[in-house]
Amino acid sequence: MLNRAIETDIEGYLKGTDHKILFVWGPRRSGKTTLLKKYASRIAVPVFNFDLLSDREKFEPDKRTLQKIADEHKVILIDEVQNYPESSLSLKILHDEFMVKIIATGSSELRQTGNDFDTLAGRFREIYCLPLSVFEIAQNVALKAYEKDDFYLQLAREGQIFGIYPEVYSSEKPEGTKIDLLQNLLDTYVLKDIIDIYNLKNAKLAKDILTKIALQIGSEVSMREISGSLQANVSTVASYIEIFIKNYVLIPVPSFKTNQRRAVSEHRKLYFYDLGMRNILVKDFRPIELRPDRGGLFENFIIAEIEKRKKILNIKHTAYFYREYAGKEVDIVIEDYHKRYTCLEVKSGKEKSQKIFPLPHTLETVHPGNYFKKIETIVVP
Repeated sequence: MLNRAIETDIEGYLKGTDHKILFVWGPRRSGKTTLLKKYASRIAVPVFNFDLLSDREKFEPDKRTLQKIADEHKVILIDEVQNYPESSLSLKILHDEFMVKIIATGSSELRQTGNDFDTLAGRFREIYCLPLSVFEIAQNVALKAYEKDDFYLQLAREGQIFGIYPEVYSSEKPEGTKIDLLQNLLDTYVLKDIIDIYNLKNAKLAKDILTKIALQIGSEVSMREISGSLQANVSTVASYIEIFIKNYVLIPVPSFKTNQRRAVSEHRKLYFYDLGMRNILVKDFRPIELRPDRGGLFENFIIAEIEKRKKILNIKHTAYFYREYAGKEVDIVIEDYHKRYTCLEVKSGKEKSQKIFPLPHTLETVHPGNYFKKIETIVVP
């Protein structure tokens, strides 16, 4: 089993004096349950699974009921907390009255599901368990210096074709089995879970919207265009897309705006946290060399790795793209809190980049041969 980067946060929380609730957010099957079971075994406590009605009933917001749990366990582990959004009040009581430590995982943040989450203000911390990042994988492998470049190249190829969900990446079974795993992840967890949580009325529309976005990888996404092609209401399409963003399926990248009138785009680009999910939607698992979408694939791969690194390390950078009226574009603009800018030109080959961004900045070219070092040195706390 791979060690995850957020284990450092969890171990620090368990050893420390802070008893704020620790929420671990991330999509289903990203490794949250595995982590809870690991720590349950280590500290000899159970995992309460809110998929189960019997476990949810143990956490009714009644002080005497909750005291029975607090008396038995000074650390409480809860899985799939989003299935019982009313538990916000119970968690508040446990925090305020009994000073227990709580680690709760969820595939959908409680604040997004219409409940009393605001009552927990000041009582929690948040960390993220996402599909594996290349940096997490590298930390689990002992590599000699001369092996690293080939390893990172192969990792990028694998990530662009099958993605890096833990069970898919760790599977040593044939390619067809990995594709079956991805189909199951999409149907059973990504779509069904989100549709159930938000009570969405049209499962086919949800999948069709995701497929339309998958086919526009690396391009700006127009809500009107998608809604028109699917004969759906624009506000419905927009609502579904926001739900996919909040549930770690899609990553939004807005257009960078300055006071100069050259930057015109009002649209966003949308990328996938995991390219295995994207490729199962478009049903294409050909090698990179045979892919007409290889430029968009590599761009998505870089965006996803930047986003995962930001969330895992709590880095407060913002990613944009920039386009001029004349059509010239910067793939990724990284802005830090000091308004310093790094422009990344993402190339599936080694083409040269041009400086077009209108503010002082550093320009970097990212390609398969240097992506690991570039992200590691640019996206830093």
